[in-house]
Amino acid sequence: GMLRGKVLDLNVFFSFRIREEGKDSLPELPYLYETDIEISLVGGSCKSPVERFWNGSSAVYIVQKATHKEESDSMEESRADDAVYASEILKKETPGPLALSVGRAKQLISLYTMVQNPNMTGLGISDLAVLPPLWVRCDGSDPQHICWMGAEPLKAGNKATGVNIYMVSCDGPTADKTRFASLEELKMDHKIRHHSSVVTTKGFAQYELIAAAAIEDTMVESGSNIYVDITWNGVDKILETPPLISAATLNIALEPGDPRSPVFPLYRELQFLLALAEGLKTGVTEWPEPSGSESALKLVQEFLTDLKKKLDGDCIFGNKNETEKIQCDTAAVDSCIKSIFGERGDLDFTEQLWCKMKSECVSSYQELVDCFTLVIKSLELGEIQPWIHQGSSSFLSQLIQQSYHGKMDKVSLSDITPIQMLLEIGLEKMKKDYVSFFIAMESSGKSRSSFLFQDYFISTSVDLQEQIHRVQKLHHMLEILVSCTGLLQFRHENLFPLTQICMKYYKENPLNEKHVFQLPIRPALVKKFYQNDNPEIWKVEISSGHGQKELKTTWQVSTNAPVEHGTANSSGLLCDSTVNGSSEERLYFITMTQCSQVHFT
Repeated sequence: GMLRGKVLDLNVFFSFRIREEGKDSLPELPYLYETDIEISLVGGSCKSPVERFWNGSSAVYIVQKATHKEESDSMEESRADDAVYASEILKKETPGPLALSVGRAKQLISLYTMVQNPNMTGLGISDLAVLPPLWVRCDGSDPQHICWMGAEPLKAGNKATGVNIYMVSCDGPTADKTRFASLEELKMDHKIRHHSSVVTTKGFAQYELIAAAAIEDTMVESGSNIYVDITWNGVDKILETPPLISAATLNIALEPGDPRSPVFPLYRELQFLLALAEGLKTGVTEWPEPSGSESALKLVQEFLTDLKKKLDGDCIFGNKNETEKIQCDTAAVDSCIKSIFGERGDLDFTEQLWCKMKSECVSSYQELVDCFTLVIKSLELGEIQPWIHQGSSSFLSQLIQQSYHGKMDKVSLSDITPIQMLLEIGLEKMKKDYVSFFIAMESSGKSRSSFLFQDYFISTSVDLQEQIHRVQKLHHMLEILVSCTGLLQFRHENLFPLTQICMKYYKENPLNEKHVFQLPIRPALVKKFYQNDNPEIWKVEISSGHGQKELKTTWQVSTNAPVEHGTANSSGLLCDSTVNGSSEERLYFITMTQCSQVHFT
């Protein structure tokens, strides 16, 4: 009776969940089962805490020990504040999720298995949809140091035919290689446990190509990282270097704005553009502290005086000093990049005006109004007849075109008009910059077909804010290409597919500076990075059987703790796990995943 009550209790919960949540939405808050257990459904865009040990793609139930909060009513309101607060304090101060004892986990897994078994008719369990897999956090207090237990239904049609049970044990961190398993022992154990005569092995390794340097004196690391994932068949020994006939994928996550990047000046120009755009939306513009010795007004005045002297409208006056300055800034970078990021040679009047007025110079709204007043006056008096690019559609360009015919609209430089005028000329200039940079970076190759993108990324048929959003996407893509060119000495045949991958993603998704772009590559391209280095993760998978009968044993080492809940044997040991990254002291966590099957006959 007691058991039946328990099963029903759990069953009611599961069926309620399935009915309530449908397939799309996942519950915000965990559900409490009995008094000590919290169950939540994790899936969709949420990062699964078990992705390291289990490669299924469905939503999963995560079970952990309930955290008892004194206040229950005020919890709702405080959740939003908590989220903000929690992200501000360092991770080490926030306790991780809590784990259950292995005994309690086994109990839950047995109940779950029973609930899934269609033959348990005596328990009055209604026909249930097959449940998502269940994973339970364990505290590692048993001799095997089990840190997770999982159960995943095996299906035939919409009936469960059995359950795969997983046990994940964790040890370390340790630098002692003698604690590592031997491959032969692992294979033998697997054969004995699963009565199999034949096993296959598959290797996986992850190497970090750049770990962004932590910002001085703080714990905060930038979100930039380039790492390579390598998989191969047929492993000969633990921690072996991947053979060249592996499959490799480059994973690139790059947050723009690194001051060391050759495109940093461009990033700052873009930030000024964004500040103007924000000003248009909110009515409050953050003006930068003037950093140049010259004021914008003075520079614009000199520029106009120059133009008056040379009333030859077709002449382009590149500012020589500025071009030289940009080129020596990037002298440290590969010559190919250096030549690309100088100022364009074909700046028209409005673009040069933007250069005089951009962030180093314009420091107030009033100064902006004064600058445009000067320009408009010179145009009205016919003192200048500046040259502008064909197809330029900014408000200022329209005024210039009218001035050619001697009749200009009256302009009231009040309210947001001057900000909008400056924003438009900056936006036009920056779009042209990005296009020319992309073309220059690609021009080492034969094909120009990646420039099919231009219509989307530089379209003028969407509103200003969306146009700026697309320019931000261009900048993010450019930083990625520049990093790969500099770091990996990428040639055109690699840059081209990378450009395509980035563009495809950004035509379909909003700006996401944390997105990981994935590029399949030949291992030989990054071989020098991983030959002498130690992997962040190295894993061997031993398997036997096929299809639903397949059984796997996985053994892996990783430099990061594989679980985020505290376990009995690892608390307090989470010291600096890379100890200056040198091979001798590199500390590894050891994780082993074993599975077994229960068949409902």
